[in-house]
Amino acid sequence: MIGITLVSHWFLPFSRSKSNDAAARRAIDFMFGWFMDPLIRGDYPVRMRTLVGNRLPKFTKEQSKLVKGSLDFIGLNYYTANYAHHLPPSNGLNTSYSTDSQANLTGVRNGVPIGPQAASPWLYIYPQGFRDLLLEGANVKAYLAWSLLDNFEWGNGYTVRFGLNFVDYNNGYKRYPKKSTHWFREFLKN
Repeated sequence: MIGITLVSHWFLPFSRSKSNDAAARRAIDFMFGWFMDPLIRGDYPVRMRTLVGNRLPKFTKEQSKLVKGSLDFIGLNYYTANYAHHLPPSNGLNTSYSTDSQANLTGVRNGVPIGPQAASPWLYIYPQGFRDLLLEGANVKAYLAWSLLDNFEWGNGYTVRFGLNFVDYNNGYKRYPKKSTHWFREFLKN
């Protein structure tokens, strides 16, 4: 079985407006769709292609055919959600990945965080976003000729500890290898 694990946040409109609704959709396209769409459609999201223009590489017909459907499963790491506020086009000035989506992202609206803040300053606990990404995945299923989503592997990212070692904050920051450390060591040996 060959697959890929994507990382995506969920994005909500900063306020009820067509421009912020569109900004949230663009943010999803630029984080989730950027990688998912080529795997299921053979090309980047239309909104992304429109905004980035000729700076975004084009798939040849052969490349598109090769990448489309080229996996057995998809994993998903979800950690947080953000609000998306419409950002006007940069009109070619300082154009970059960070301005292409024309979305300003934040975890706080009117002084209120989207959810409880975890240990990392960018990480807000917003479990509904995981459900919404699952529904986004269900929408992806409409693109498929077979039931690829039946093989999705969904993972929950609600932890504040990352890495291959557990760090004991109460005992001089002593480190203990996790099971994944041992697995990774064996993988590298082979």
